[in-house]
Amino acid sequence: MLVPVRTTMDLPEDLLTAARALARAGGCTLAAVLAASLREAVTRHRTGQFVLRDASVAGNGLTAEFAGADGARIRAAGYGC
Repeated sequence: MLVPVRTTMDLPEDLLTAARALARAGGCTLAAVLAASLREAVTRHRTGQFVLRDASVAGNGLTAEFAGADGARIRAAGYGC
């Protein structure tokens, strides 16, 4: 079991405000947001790599409407241009 450790640090006000907003939006604590951010930074530093989170969604690929369509047509439909 991990034992929480208290610490004090000075943060830029805009960063703290953004972190608090992120915590509220995610329904978690500021401490959880800061811990997750630090873990990500430490992992990136140790591996020397950027770790992209899995943002894939369930689905079966393109709909019949876009089968064989090029990127410009798909982009135009998505952005309404």
